[in-house]
Amino acid sequence: QVQLVETGGGLVQAGGSLTLSCTASGRPFSLYVMGWYRQAPGKEREFVATIDSSGRSTHYTASVKDRFTISRDNTKSTLYLQMNSLKPEDTAVYYCAGGGSSLFSTPLLTTPGFWNYWGQGTQVTVSS
Repeated sequence: QVQLVETGGGLVQAGGSLTLSCTASGRPFSLYVMGWYRQAPGKEREFVATIDSSGRSTHYTASVKDRFTISRDNTKSTLYLQMNSLKPEDTAVYYCAGGGSSLFSTPLLTTPGFWNYWGQGTQVTVSS
């Protein structure tokens, strides 16, 4: 049974930083593409960032590019999202997502329906 568990959310002032972690279990972590999504109140879940199985290729939504960094440690089965220069509009529940293969196709990866597994989410609140 695949499980994804996010940690690291919290309350931070605008301009601050947070690092989210997602620990995976139940399958060989290094074989699969991973991603981060977020959902603000009253809004649809939206793509944030994705990383290929090796960690060498990444893709970001435009609003977080140059502020957020996605990375992974395959030896620890853990995915990370380093978030810098946070803005109030980054406030959302952040979800870790696990793909069903190593396929790294950005048109697919930016679609919530592509992902096979989801974590329970962690709240990030950025105060102004």
